[in-house]
Amino acid sequence: MTDLKPIKRVVGLDDRNFYGFRDTLGDFLRDKLTYGKLQSYNKVKLDIQEKDTEYMIEAELPGIKREEIYIDFTEGKLNISVKKEDKIDEEKNNYIHKERRTSSMRRSLYLDDAKAEGIKAKLDNGILYITVPKEEKAESTHKIPIE
Repeated sequence: MTDLKPIKRVVGLDDRNFYGFRDTLGDFLRDKLTYGKLQSYNKVKLDIQEKDTEYMIEAELPGIKREEIYIDFTEGKLNISVKKEDKIDEEKNNYIHKERRTSSMRRSLYLDDAKAEGIKAKLDNGILYITVPKEEKAESTHKIPIE
């Protein structure tokens, strides 16, 4: 263990070039990791259960109001969209700086055997519960006899 030395003390490395490269690499990795974390915040997190007669979907939407959510079902695809706008309407004229936040999220699920009629959605304590009934599908394979 006495042979281990901090990287600055390693003989033979040009400090100016190596540390510049290390800092550039560190900035690159830090920016990529931060970007990935930010991307994950703008996604609707889902839990999907498949039962015999229905799909049960739970979407995590903390702080989202019912009127900010749009759900539609088209050709086997369930779309969940959220558009949130934070506005503060105050009558003060001495603002130096004022910001408004707008964010949007969207998730789509393909449910091949889902039935459009009877889909139910309920928002409770930041969790959106969606129940999608299944329709009976005829078997898609048919054996052809050979003459």
